[in-house]
Amino acid sequence: MAGLLPLLTEAYQSGEALGKRLGVSRAAVAKEAKALKAEGFPVEVGRKGYRIQPGTPLPHLFHPRGRLGTPYRYLGRVGSTQDVLRAWAEEGAPEGALVLAEVQERGRGRQGRPWESRPGASLTFSLLLRPRLPLPALGLLPLLAGLALWEALGVGGLKWPNDLLAPDGRKLAGILLEAKAEGEEVAYALLGVGINAAWAPAGAAALAEFSPFSRREALEAFLERLEALLPLLEEPEALLQRYRRASYTLGRRVRVHTPRGPVEGVAEDLLPDGSLRVGGVRVGAGEVELLRPQD
Repeated sequence: MAGLLPLLTEAYQSGEALGKRLGVSRAAVAKEAKALKAEGFPVEVGRKGYRIQPGTPLPHLFHPRGRLGTPYRYLGRVGSTQDVLRAWAEEGAPEGALVLAEVQERGRGRQGRPWESRPGASLTFSLLLRPRLPLPALGLLPLLAGLALWEALGVGGLKWPNDLLAPDGRKLAGILLEAKAEGEEVAYALLGVGINAAWAPAGAAALAEFSPFSRREALEAFLERLEALLPLLEEPEALLQRYRRASYTLGRRVRVHTPRGPVEGVAEDLLPDGSLRVGGVRVGAGEVELLRPQD
Protein backbone atom coordinates (compact mmCIF):
# COMPACT_ATOMS: atom_id res chain seq x y z
CA MET A 1 0.00 0.00 0.00
CA ALA A 2 1.50 3.32 -1.07
CA GLY A 3 -1.47 5.59 -0.60
CA LEU A 4 -1.43 6.49 3.09
CA LEU A 5 0.88 9.53 2.96
CA PRO A 6 -1.32 11.56 0.56
CA LEU A 7 -4.30 11.04 2.87
CA LEU A 8 -2.66 12.30 6.04
CA THR A 9 -3.45 15.76 7.36
CA GLU A 10 -2.53 17.68 10.50
CA ALA A 11 -5.70 16.37 12.18
CA TYR A 12 -5.86 12.84 13.54
CA GLN A 13 -7.82 10.31 11.51
CA SER A 14 -8.71 6.88 12.77
CA GLY A 15 -7.17 3.76 11.31
CA GLU A 16 -10.65 2.54 10.48
CA ALA A 17 -11.50 5.67 8.50
CA LEU A 18 -8.19 5.62 6.63
CA GLY A 19 -8.57 1.91 5.95
CA LYS A 20 -12.00 2.45 4.42
CA ARG A 21 -10.64 5.14 2.10
CA LEU A 22 -7.81 2.85 1.03
CA GLY A 23 -9.82 -0.36 0.95
CA VAL A 24 -7.58 -2.10 3.48
CA SER A 25 -7.70 -3.21 7.10
CA ARG A 26 -6.71 -1.15 10.15
CA ALA A 27 -3.79 -3.52 10.60
CA ALA A 28 -2.56 -2.67 7.10
CA VAL A 29 -2.80 1.05 7.91
CA ALA A 30 -0.75 0.52 11.07
CA LYS A 31 1.86 -1.43 9.13
CA GLU A 32 2.16 1.27 6.48
CA ALA A 33 2.42 4.01 9.11
CA LYS A 34 5.27 2.12 10.76
CA ALA A 35 7.03 1.76 7.40
CA LEU A 36 6.65 5.48 6.66
CA LYS A 37 8.14 6.38 10.05
CA ALA A 38 11.08 4.07 9.35
CA GLU A 39 11.68 6.00 6.11
CA GLY A 40 11.88 9.24 8.04
CA PHE A 41 8.41 10.65 7.42
CA PRO A 42 7.11 12.39 10.57
CA VAL A 43 3.94 10.34 10.93
CA GLU A 44 2.42 10.66 14.40
CA VAL A 45 0.44 7.81 15.90
CA GLY A 46 -1.83 8.43 18.88
CA ARG A 47 -4.97 7.25 20.56
CA LYS A 48 -7.00 9.29 18.07
CA GLY A 49 -5.33 7.69 15.08
CA TYR A 50 -2.78 8.98 12.59
CA ARG A 51 -1.63 12.37 11.38
CA ILE A 52 1.38 14.10 9.85
CA GLN A 53 3.38 16.30 12.18
CA PRO A 54 1.96 19.83 11.94
CA GLY A 55 3.97 22.09 9.65
CA THR A 56 5.25 19.27 7.45
CA PRO A 57 5.50 20.32 3.77
CA LEU A 58 3.53 17.38 2.36
CA PRO A 59 2.79 18.01 -1.32
CA HIS A 60 -0.97 18.38 -0.76
CA LEU A 61 -0.40 20.81 2.15
CA PHE A 62 2.42 22.84 0.56
CA HIS A 63 1.35 25.92 -1.41
CA PRO A 64 4.18 27.87 -3.06
CA ARG A 65 3.12 31.38 -3.92
CA GLY A 66 5.08 31.66 -7.17
CA ARG A 67 6.78 29.57 -9.79
CA LEU A 68 9.58 28.34 -7.51
CA GLY A 69 8.71 25.11 -5.76
CA THR A 70 7.03 23.33 -8.64
CA PRO A 71 7.39 20.58 -9.64
CA TYR A 72 8.00 19.18 -6.17
CA ARG A 73 9.35 15.88 -4.88
CA TYR A 74 8.89 15.18 -1.16
CA LEU A 75 11.03 12.25 -0.05
CA GLY A 76 11.83 10.34 3.11
CA ARG A 77 15.36 8.97 3.30
CA VAL A 78 17.89 9.88 0.57
CA GLY A 79 21.63 10.20 0.19
CA SER A 80 21.57 13.90 -0.70
CA THR A 81 18.88 16.17 -2.11
CA GLN A 82 21.60 17.80 -4.23
CA ASP A 83 22.35 14.49 -5.93
CA VAL A 84 18.66 13.71 -6.49
CA LEU A 85 18.05 17.16 -7.97
CA ARG A 86 21.16 17.04 -10.17
CA ALA A 87 19.91 13.85 -11.80
CA TRP A 88 16.50 15.45 -12.28
CA ALA A 89 18.09 18.57 -13.77
CA GLU A 90 20.03 16.44 -16.26
CA GLU A 91 16.70 14.89 -17.29
CA GLY A 92 15.39 18.37 -18.11
CA ALA A 93 13.57 19.45 -14.96
CA PRO A 94 12.41 23.08 -15.24
CA GLU A 95 13.58 26.00 -13.13
CA GLY A 96 11.83 25.93 -9.79
CA ALA A 97 11.98 22.16 -9.36
CA LEU A 98 12.28 21.32 -5.68
CA VAL A 99 13.47 18.22 -3.81
CA LEU A 100 12.92 18.01 -0.06
CA ALA A 101 13.94 15.08 2.13
CA GLU A 102 13.26 14.32 5.76
CA VAL A 103 16.54 12.42 6.15
CA GLN A 104 19.80 12.95 4.24
CA GLU A 105 22.28 10.18 4.89
CA ARG A 106 25.03 12.02 3.02
CA GLY A 107 23.90 15.61 3.46
CA ARG A 108 26.70 18.09 2.92
CA GLY A 109 27.39 21.73 3.50
CA ARG A 110 30.05 24.07 2.19
CA GLN A 111 33.65 22.83 2.05
CA GLY A 112 32.30 19.26 1.97
CA ARG A 113 31.28 19.31 5.63
CA PRO A 114 28.47 16.95 6.65
CA TRP A 115 25.11 18.57 7.43
CA GLU A 116 23.25 16.98 10.32
CA SER A 117 19.47 16.80 10.31
CA ARG A 118 16.58 15.10 12.03
CA PRO A 119 13.26 14.09 10.46
CA GLY A 120 10.45 16.43 11.33
CA ALA A 121 12.83 18.86 13.03
CA SER A 122 15.09 20.00 10.18
CA LEU A 123 14.35 21.52 6.81
CA THR A 124 16.66 20.25 4.07
CA PHE A 125 15.91 20.83 0.41
CA SER A 126 17.44 21.62 -2.97
CA LEU A 127 16.09 24.05 -5.55
CA LEU A 128 16.87 24.15 -9.26
CA LEU A 129 17.60 27.49 -10.91
CA ARG A 130 18.40 28.11 -14.56
CA PRO A 131 19.61 31.73 -14.45
CA ARG A 132 20.93 33.43 -17.56
CA LEU A 133 24.19 34.32 -15.93
CA PRO A 134 27.74 34.65 -17.26
CA LEU A 135 30.15 32.60 -15.17
CA PRO A 136 31.87 35.64 -13.59
CA ALA A 137 28.53 36.66 -12.05
CA LEU A 138 27.89 33.29 -10.43
CA GLY A 139 29.36 34.53 -7.14
CA LEU A 140 26.36 36.83 -6.70
CA LEU A 141 23.91 33.93 -6.50
CA PRO A 142 24.98 32.64 -3.06
CA LEU A 143 24.66 36.18 -1.67
CA LEU A 144 21.21 36.57 -3.15
CA ALA A 145 20.10 33.21 -1.74
CA GLY A 146 21.41 34.11 1.69
CA LEU A 147 19.64 37.47 1.53
CA ALA A 148 16.37 35.76 0.59
CA LEU A 149 16.71 33.42 3.57
CA TRP A 150 17.39 36.32 5.94
CA GLU A 151 14.47 38.37 4.65
CA ALA A 152 12.14 35.36 4.72
CA LEU A 153 12.91 34.24 8.26
CA GLY A 154 13.53 37.67 9.77
CA VAL A 155 16.15 36.39 12.19
CA GLY A 156 19.80 37.21 12.87
CA GLY A 157 22.26 38.15 10.13
CA LEU A 158 24.48 36.74 7.40
CA LYS A 159 28.02 35.47 7.61
CA TRP A 160 29.60 35.80 4.18
CA PRO A 161 28.65 34.43 1.80
CA ASN A 162 25.36 32.87 2.94
CA ASP A 163 25.34 31.33 6.41
CA LEU A 164 22.41 32.59 8.47
CA LEU A 165 23.44 33.22 12.06
CA ALA A 166 21.17 33.65 15.06
CA PRO A 167 21.38 36.97 16.95
CA ASP A 168 23.87 35.38 19.36
CA GLY A 169 26.12 34.21 16.52
CA ARG A 170 25.20 30.53 16.45
CA LYS A 171 24.63 28.99 13.02
CA LEU A 172 20.97 28.62 12.14
CA ALA A 173 21.02 27.78 8.43
CA GLY A 174 23.37 27.35 5.50
CA ILE A 175 23.25 27.24 1.72
CA LEU A 176 25.35 25.18 -0.68
CA LEU A 177 25.59 26.29 -4.31
CA GLU A 178 26.62 23.78 -6.97
CA ALA A 179 26.45 24.75 -10.63
CA LYS A 180 27.03 23.37 -14.10
CA ALA A 181 28.58 25.52 -16.79
CA GLU A 182 28.07 25.38 -20.52
CA GLY A 183 30.63 27.46 -22.32
CA GLU A 184 30.80 30.85 -20.61
CA GLU A 185 27.33 30.66 -19.08
CA VAL A 186 25.63 28.89 -16.20
CA ALA A 187 23.52 25.95 -17.41
CA TYR A 188 21.86 25.44 -14.06
CA ALA A 189 22.45 25.96 -10.37
CA LEU A 190 21.47 23.77 -7.44
CA LEU A 191 20.75 25.61 -4.20
CA GLY A 192 20.97 23.21 -1.27
CA VAL A 193 19.43 24.72 1.85
CA GLY A 194 19.61 23.39 5.38
CA ILE A 195 17.67 25.04 8.21
CA ASN A 196 17.76 23.94 11.81
CA ALA A 197 14.02 24.22 12.40
CA ALA A 198 13.09 22.65 15.73
CA TRP A 199 16.42 20.98 16.48
CA ALA A 200 20.07 21.97 16.08
CA PRO A 201 23.40 20.21 16.54
CA ALA A 202 25.49 21.16 19.56
CA GLY A 203 26.62 24.78 19.32
CA ALA A 204 24.11 25.70 16.60
CA ALA A 205 20.72 27.43 16.82
CA ALA A 206 17.19 26.35 15.91
CA LEU A 207 14.65 28.58 14.22
CA ALA A 208 12.04 27.62 16.83
CA GLU A 209 14.06 29.54 19.43
CA PHE A 210 13.34 32.81 17.63
CA SER A 211 10.34 32.36 15.34
CA PRO A 212 6.91 30.68 15.30
CA PHE A 213 7.40 29.63 11.67
CA SER A 214 6.61 26.01 10.90
CA ARG A 215 8.84 24.18 8.44
CA ARG A 216 6.26 24.57 5.70
CA GLU A 217 5.86 28.30 6.37
CA ALA A 218 9.63 28.79 6.34
CA LEU A 219 9.94 26.97 3.02
CA GLU A 220 7.10 28.92 1.40
CA ALA A 221 8.49 32.23 2.67
CA PHE A 222 11.99 31.50 1.36
CA LEU A 223 10.78 30.55 -2.10
CA GLU A 224 8.63 33.67 -2.30
CA ARG A 225 11.48 35.98 -1.27
CA LEU A 226 14.00 34.30 -3.55
CA GLU A 227 11.73 34.70 -6.56
CA ALA A 228 11.17 38.36 -5.70
CA LEU A 229 14.91 38.99 -5.40
CA LEU A 230 16.10 37.13 -8.51
CA PRO A 231 15.85 40.24 -10.74
CA LEU A 232 18.59 41.81 -8.58
CA LEU A 233 21.09 39.54 -10.36
CA GLU A 234 20.75 42.12 -13.14
CA GLU A 235 21.49 44.94 -10.66
CA PRO A 236 24.57 43.84 -8.70
CA GLU A 237 25.06 47.08 -6.77
CA ALA A 238 21.44 47.11 -5.61
CA LEU A 239 21.84 43.50 -4.48
CA LEU A 240 25.07 44.26 -2.61
CA GLN A 241 23.55 47.30 -0.92
CA ARG A 242 20.68 45.20 0.33
CA TYR A 243 23.05 42.43 1.44
CA ARG A 244 25.22 44.86 3.40
CA ARG A 245 22.29 45.64 5.68
CA ALA A 246 21.97 41.96 6.56
CA SER A 247 25.68 41.32 7.09
CA TYR A 248 27.18 40.17 10.37
CA THR A 249 30.58 40.08 8.64
CA LEU A 250 31.31 43.56 7.35
CA GLY A 251 33.19 45.76 9.77
CA ARG A 252 34.31 42.76 11.84
CA ARG A 253 37.77 41.27 12.24
CA VAL A 254 37.73 37.94 10.48
CA ARG A 255 39.94 35.06 9.54
CA VAL A 256 39.06 33.53 6.18
CA HIS A 257 40.32 30.03 5.51
CA THR A 258 41.01 29.95 1.78
CA PRO A 259 42.56 27.30 -0.48
CA ARG A 260 45.75 29.41 -0.45
CA GLY A 261 45.85 29.77 3.32
CA PRO A 262 44.25 32.04 5.92
CA VAL A 263 43.57 35.73 5.34
CA GLU A 264 43.04 37.84 8.44
CA GLY A 265 41.90 41.42 8.91
CA VAL A 266 38.81 43.60 8.89
CA ALA A 267 36.06 42.59 6.46
CA GLU A 268 35.91 45.93 4.68
CA ASP A 269 33.39 45.57 1.88
CA LEU A 270 31.87 43.49 -0.88
CA LEU A 271 33.27 43.74 -4.40
CA PRO A 272 31.05 43.86 -7.52
CA ASP A 273 31.40 40.12 -8.16
CA GLY A 274 30.28 39.25 -4.60
CA SER A 275 33.77 38.57 -3.26
CA LEU A 276 34.91 39.93 0.09
CA ARG A 277 37.68 42.47 0.69
CA VAL A 278 39.59 41.66 3.87
CA GLY A 279 42.43 43.97 4.89
CA GLY A 280 42.77 45.13 1.29
CA VAL A 281 42.87 41.55 -0.04
CA ARG A 282 40.19 40.14 -2.35
CA VAL A 283 38.75 36.84 -1.12
CA GLY A 284 36.64 34.98 -3.64
CA ALA A 285 35.99 31.81 -1.66
CA GLY A 286 36.66 30.54 1.81
CA GLU A 287 35.27 29.84 5.25
CA VAL A 288 34.85 32.95 7.38
CA GLU A 289 35.66 32.87 11.08
CA LEU A 290 34.35 35.87 13.00
CA LEU A 291 36.98 36.90 15.51
CA ARG A 292 36.35 38.29 18.96
CA PRO A 293 38.21 41.49 19.93
CA GLN A 294 40.74 39.54 22.00
CA ASP A 295 41.50 36.99 19.25
